[in-house]
Amino acid sequence: MCGIIGYVGPQGAQKVLVDALRRMEYRGYDSAGIALVGSDGIASAKKAGKLLNLEAELDETPIPDANLGIGHTRWATHGAPSDANAHPHISSNGRVALVHNGIIENFAVLKAELQAAGVEFRSETDSEVAAHLVGREVEGGASLADALRSVARRLEGAFTLVAVDKDSPGTLVAARRNSPLVVGVGEGEMFVASDVAAFIEHTREAVEMGQDEVVEVTASGYRVTDFDGNETEGKPFHVDWDLSAAEKGGYDWFMRKEIYEQPRAVADTLLGRFDADRRLTLDEIRISETELRTIDKIVVVACGTAYYAGLVAKYAIEHWTRVACEVEIASEFRYRDPIITPRTLVVTISQSGETADTLMAVRHAREQGAKVIAICNTNGSTIPRESDAVLYTHAGPEIGVASTKGFLTQVAACYLLGLYLAQVRGTKYGDEIASIMAELESMPDKIQAVLDDAESVHALARELVDEKSVLFLGRHVGYPVALEGALKLKEIAYLHAEGFPAGELKHGPIALVEEGLPVFVIVPPQGRDQLHDKVISNIQEVRARGARTIVLVEEGDTVVEPYADVILRLPKASTLLQPLLATVPLQIFACEVATLKGYDVDQPRNLAKSVTVE
Repeated sequence: MCGIIGYVGPQGAQKVLVDALRRMEYRGYDSAGIALVGSDGIASAKKAGKLLNLEAELDETPIPDANLGIGHTRWATHGAPSDANAHPHISSNGRVALVHNGIIENFAVLKAELQAAGVEFRSETDSEVAAHLVGREVEGGASLADALRSVARRLEGAFTLVAVDKDSPGTLVAARRNSPLVVGVGEGEMFVASDVAAFIEHTREAVEMGQDEVVEVTASGYRVTDFDGNETEGKPFHVDWDLSAAEKGGYDWFMRKEIYEQPRAVADTLLGRFDADRRLTLDEIRISETELRTIDKIVVVACGTAYYAGLVAKYAIEHWTRVACEVEIASEFRYRDPIITPRTLVVTISQSGETADTLMAVRHAREQGAKVIAICNTNGSTIPRESDAVLYTHAGPEIGVASTKGFLTQVAACYLLGLYLAQVRGTKYGDEIASIMAELESMPDKIQAVLDDAESVHALARELVDEKSVLFLGRHVGYPVALEGALKLKEIAYLHAEGFPAGELKHGPIALVEEGLPVFVIVPPQGRDQLHDKVISNIQEVRARGARTIVLVEEGDTVVEPYADVILRLPKASTLLQPLLATVPLQIFACEVATLKGYDVDQPRNLAKSVTVE
């Protein structure tokens, strides 16, 4: 998500920081800021919008340069993009400046504690909590490193924190939990950053920080400890990538990088979803629970990949809430005179929050008196602003045009919405919701297990790179997975690919099957025996007609083995949650086929990342 840079050394810090922030613009951001520590204390500047706005501010109102400073590009999560919500944040006593990546899950409790002690907050962010906490610790006599260790032990969630203290002008300290942090080791100068792209112009020697570690940095070196102060060692490495590869984390494509970011993105989307009473919450709710209990129909409206996420949502929402759920393509919604009443809940899904077709659907739904909940990845965008409630995904910026982590986080958010509605309407007991949430929270590790087996998918791509057509089959939630798998091949590999409900084969599509045709089949878990058996029959149908069957199936399922030419194993998961796993090999496959064909994976022809016209 956000970009972080810290510098200490002989150079003027302002130029080093701004240049580093420019090299991290590829990450996507909505505001930028820096703080410098010199003989006169902390001087800072921060502005919403692009880095050019910050540079104009610094030209118009210069701040004293120094040899120590921190910088940040923010991707909004808590609080809309604004000057006040931009980083760095300054502690209430003026001693500490701090930048933060990630999500502090227990910030509300900590904020209430600080407010009770008389601390006034200047922003809507979770990050400001950490600045005030560190400031109070150093005011009480702790060193900056001890202060950050103490605060880090109190925080829940995912974070990289970098802090400076005006009374320690030669030191910066950083802490990491579930969020990237790397140290750059130069000649008489040091850097800390969210990735190596920030400092690759100055040094290629780096140290990777481990989980729950704090690093104290001066111009002459660094010291690493765990959160309890015990000495540890980072992992030194030499950066042999060029700047372009460094921006991509060493991957050849942003899309591939984003595929591998999915465990973290899904985990971040699930963070902070419980209140103090362990009840699920959404980000912004302007619909009363009484109103939600009167809803008699739910309509999900979206485009493209987001539409397929909505198809997954239909199965989960209907199963958990027992309310009828329709899924509409946004561009068709308002033109067919849909039946919408004040008792209809419209759920819109949009990565950018600016998708024109979806926005028009929102406005039409509200004109008809419906309540609207938005699932979106971009804080402060138009669709969330015009909706009655918002559930933000925390995928971070997605640079590749073909959505990957955007899709998985949208699916995860749909599950959260379904469970929230079940909680409000009383169709699931608290322990049932907790059980499903526990499985959801286990999914990032399972997604990582799928990624760890990517080579088997790469090998398959090498075998099938010259194919002219590919089919995808699925039932239940496997059907939208099939549609998404086909879409990815169309988008970036320019292959004819179609996804079908497996039961529809005999009603026409089976005519397409010929000798050697690759057919991907998503097999549901064995717990759904009737569903499982039906799909096995579908595999036999296409294989009998010469198809090459590529079967995605959970570990331990041996029933499919006689009918599969290729088996791609998935970790065990309940049927409704399986799309979070089954989609990933199809993303990897499409990315690898497009790469082998020599196409531009990140910028496929004729496509745009955000469609802002109808």
